[in-house]
Amino acid sequence: MIRWPHNNRGRGGGGVGGGRGRPYVYSPTVILRCFVVRIWFRLDSNRALHEYLSMEIPHNRKIMKECGLSRVPSRRTFDRRLVTISADIKNRITAIGELFVRDKIIDPYILSTDSTLVKAKGFVWHKSSMEEGVVPRSGIDTNARWGFSHTKGWIFGYKLHLISTCTGSIIVPLSVDFTTANIPDNQIYSILVASLPATIIRRTSYMSADPGYDDHALYDLSTDMGFQLVCPIQRYKNTPADRIKLIKFYKSKVGQAVYSLRSTSIEPLIGHIKSAFRIDPLPVCGYVKSCAIVLLSVLLYQILVYYNCKTYRDNPMAIKYMLGT
Repeated sequence: MIRWPHNNRGRGGGGVGGGRGRPYVYSPTVILRCFVVRIWFRLDSNRALHEYLSMEIPHNRKIMKECGLSRVPSRRTFDRRLVTISADIKNRITAIGELFVRDKIIDPYILSTDSTLVKAKGFVWHKSSMEEGVVPRSGIDTNARWGFSHTKGWIFGYKLHLISTCTGSIIVPLSVDFTTANIPDNQIYSILVASLPATIIRRTSYMSADPGYDDHALYDLSTDMGFQLVCPIQRYKNTPADRIKLIKFYKSKVGQAVYSLRSTSIEPLIGHIKSAFRIDPLPVCGYVKSCAIVLLSVLLYQILVYYNCKTYRDNPMAIKYMLGT
């Protein structure tokens, strides 16, 4: 059984436990289980989730009981709570990642970090209109921004940032963040690595990353944390000695071996999550809702892979058949 960290503090809509306000009618864990059901069964809205849990069918009653519900929350409760749970989801993703390590399912000796752009729902907001502050039509996600991908060009939407394992047959996310598409990868790296548990950091020797992470401050941060950041790195005129050392390591057999693992780890993992949970383009509008749906998808991916590992499935990462149609 997965033991998630307790986090029963918040505000409103059924309140706060232990702080200002009244206790939640539905704890964060109970609400999170409900949202996992929404993602698992591909329910396209909180209204659909409410209707699904309200069905007087033995299977649905069992699911409601497993969620910890004695009665079904209102659709408005689901709406309110969806916009408040992203930080809690991040913590639980980190906790489950640590569980994979403690159970010796994965080895964090080499990790990898990357990001992926996801298209916003609806129409695009062209830069000229954005700069003028004009929204020319309805159906535009005004929280989304433009970002550039070397493989897909300009994308209007958001960006999922990940750290994952990089070796072995099981590749899982260990740390995540979600931003608008215009945020550079190197600005999020410190947030991602800071959220990794000490039990993982102590066992990590290398972190592979693409050229977007080639930043002197990030090399120093990684060294201070006890591992080496490995990126494609170019030599230029009057290159300082410390950078030449990084270049030599990247071009060495070890450096090339570490970097080459990206193509069989984090890169296919990102594609697998986007495909399995149908989050590109996004099914919702707005940063807060988009963040929650994407992070819930990553969390459910972890849960399903962990379950497959514990039930000795031949291919624990094969999860599509487990999802609702």
